[in-house]
Amino acid sequence: MPDHLANKIAAGEVVERPASVVKELVENSIDAGSTWINIELIEAGLQSIRISDNGYGMEQGDAKRAFHRHATSKILDENDLFHVRTLGFRGEALASIAAVSRLTLQTSTGAEAGARMKFEGGKIIEEAKSDARQGTEILVEELFYNTPARLKYMKTIHTELGHITDVLNRMALAHPDIKFTCTHNEKELFRTNGRGDLLQVIAQVYGMKVARQMVPIETETLDFKITGYIAKPEVYRASRNYISTIINDRFIRNIALNKAIQQGYHTLLPIGKSPIVILKIEMDPILVDVNVHPAKLEVRFSKEKELYDIVESTIRESFRKETLIPQVKQKDNKKSVKPYSDQTSFNFSETSRSEEGLSSSPAVPSVSTPESNPFKEAQHSVVREMQTEQDVLREPEKTETTPSVDIESSKNQNRVPTMYPIGQLHGTYILAQNEEGMYIVDQHAAQERIKYEFFRDRIGEVAQEVQELLVPMTFEFQKHEALRIEEYKEELEGVGLFFEPFGESSYIIRSHPQWFPKGFEEEVIHEMVEQLMSGERIHVGKLREEAAILMSCKRSIKANHYLNQTDMFQLLEDLRTSTDPFTCPHGRPIIVFFSEYEMEKMFKRVM
Repeated sequence: MPDHLANKIAAGEVVERPASVVKELVENSIDAGSTWINIELIEAGLQSIRISDNGYGMEQGDAKRAFHRHATSKILDENDLFHVRTLGFRGEALASIAAVSRLTLQTSTGAEAGARMKFEGGKIIEEAKSDARQGTEILVEELFYNTPARLKYMKTIHTELGHITDVLNRMALAHPDIKFTCTHNEKELFRTNGRGDLLQVIAQVYGMKVARQMVPIETETLDFKITGYIAKPEVYRASRNYISTIINDRFIRNIALNKAIQQGYHTLLPIGKSPIVILKIEMDPILVDVNVHPAKLEVRFSKEKELYDIVESTIRESFRKETLIPQVKQKDNKKSVKPYSDQTSFNFSETSRSEEGLSSSPAVPSVSTPESNPFKEAQHSVVREMQTEQDVLREPEKTETTPSVDIESSKNQNRVPTMYPIGQLHGTYILAQNEEGMYIVDQHAAQERIKYEFFRDRIGEVAQEVQELLVPMTFEFQKHEALRIEEYKEELEGVGLFFEPFGESSYIIRSHPQWFPKGFEEEVIHEMVEQLMSGERIHVGKLREEAAILMSCKRSIKANHYLNQTDMFQLLEDLRTSTDPFTCPHGRPIIVFFSEYEMEKMFKRVM
């Protein structure tokens, strides 16, 4: 096969669109030790892409060899494949890009005369010495000029430019110590200062408001060091594209790692929403295989389960140290462009009044309890429905009616200030106050959280025992469902569910696991079958979790339920002892805060 044809085929894998060219060339600049990288685009890169850096540069001989297929100085032998620390290592990028464009290279090590070369369709057409400064400049013009079939699949200018900015955002987040600048049609599009402050880069990429809502995370084990920022739950997006995972300074995509991040936000996000996360993970290169994808986006981990567990627990524990009450703030009268169309309906901000600068540790209001507390003697509450929960959970030997307040719940109380109810709105929201301002509490969501944690803990304690039924339950399934049940009969029996055939596609069940919630047995069984139909293995832990959510929702007070002052106060106090008192199990917010300062602004007491 001729070299030019092989290069064009390779370009099909490596060079998908202008963004692919930018990615490959910027990665080369990073590997060359650059501290600043400049990207100039004309017509979203379809007309030209110019990338300049102040890296090591190349001598003339190396510069010429760099355009040969599989030419790389980053891999010397097979063992180096398992210790890859550079972003590029395959030696395909330059040859592939040159094969489908008109390319000009200028480079110098700074020690001697530099090199200048021009390529057309992968063939060198000009070669000379150059007086270029130290570093490298590559100009790519008329991309795909000799592959019209590829060119016609390019999208609009705005679409292609969006792909490029996405690549640059990821690069900047992965390398906050590098100064990036990007212009499009001679107008500045993007800039970072290269000072190594990740939070400043986040502000540049996602905006100042998002940056103020970020929580720093950090943990280290023998194998992994995890740092980065996670957005508070009130800041979310409709897609997972805002999750950035960076392994050894390389941006990667990993479905399981994204799932671990989502699990870290468990019950803190609305269903179907995703967080903004920048997760940087450092590990021994031998623990990760980066050679499984042509664009090096996907990787494999050798200690996969351990890493995912650490990520999930680190995010969860980081939020346990934070007060996550969103604050309602007036919108600025100045017109501003919103970069995202799926922002939350409220404009939430930190409780700090300062609008200037960024803080890596968001301010949390300190609340002291007033000397006089008119509700201190409250002894009963609508939440006392919990007295019947031992029957629901089939634990008649247990007599306690509410979770005991221990050291852990005492810590939880510090995350939510004492709130004194002043009334109720539409029989749905509790209005409360303290010296910091006013709070609005969704009473259904609040009790849902309290009951969810109660049921979750109790269901988790129940052993995997089977309870015989006085009256068997009968189920009718479709033919394909019945076939699936027969296929996984042993697995079903392994989790305590015995299906007895009772006709062509009907079954009876004479017993079920003891942890099944009373009144919801049929729903849990149908959920088990749905898990099988979706191709999943039966996950008992997940089923118990969903059962706890289901019971908490069904047994919580609903809207238009009026409470007296004592009931409201006790509900607020029980909420303060919850592990995660800020969202219901479905991720909806429970408390919204209006600071005294913001209310004074609303009524023009302060300007």
